[in-house]
Amino acid sequence: MNKTERMYAVVEELRAVAPRARSASWLAERFEVSVRTIERDLSALQQAGVPIWATNGRRGGYSVDAAMTLPPLNFTPAEAVAMVAALALAGPTPWSDAARSGLAKIAAAMSDADRRSAGELVQRVLVPEQADAGGGIPGIVGQALAERRVLEIDYTDIKDAVTSRVIEPTGFVSVNDAWYVIGWCRLREAYRVFRMDRISAAVARMERAPERPPVDPHGDIPTTVRALSM
Repeated sequence: MNKTERMYAVVEELRAVAPRARSASWLAERFEVSVRTIERDLSALQQAGVPIWATNGRRGGYSVDAAMTLPPLNFTPAEAVAMVAALALAGPTPWSDAARSGLAKIAAAMSDADRRSAGELVQRVLVPEQADAGGGIPGIVGQALAERRVLEIDYTDIKDAVTSRVIEPTGFVSVNDAWYVIGWCRLREAYRVFRMDRISAAVARMERAPERPPVDPHGDIPTTVRALSM
């Protein structure tokens, strides 16, 4: 997890537990960095305008403005578990981490009694284990698409040829239980489709990608995937 990803995650953690606080030492252990690193991250976030407050005392630490949190929700335990099951059954997606973060916010906003009931109920719901695509490369690619960032990737094609590409991601498509990122490839100067599990490295540039249609306007998604992901 790079610095930017960690800072996003710290804010999400504080939002999920607000108005309660997290200590710097707790956050450092959670994100596997030093307390000093967490304190620098929090200072940078405060300077950027994120409403993070420090409180003293035995239960003190850092908390985020309550205005950035969800109000109490009337989700029933069964509704909460239904969302957990739906996430598990959906399998790996580029938004696995975002979905888990959303569920954590919902759980944090539930009453203590409903949260305990949901926790007990979810232990009785068995779903098939699936490979986790959260974080890592899928997370980087998904974030780049959301922020319209240019991506640098290392890609292995079906013939095991490895190339380094600079792409402008424009969309995702799921075909036959596999996820593909669609984008304008600057190496080929054309739309290309890249199977997610063949991307061995991905770095998002600060450069913003220009506006483009989600897919090749002269093709269709199934044909594009078959023709260009080989």
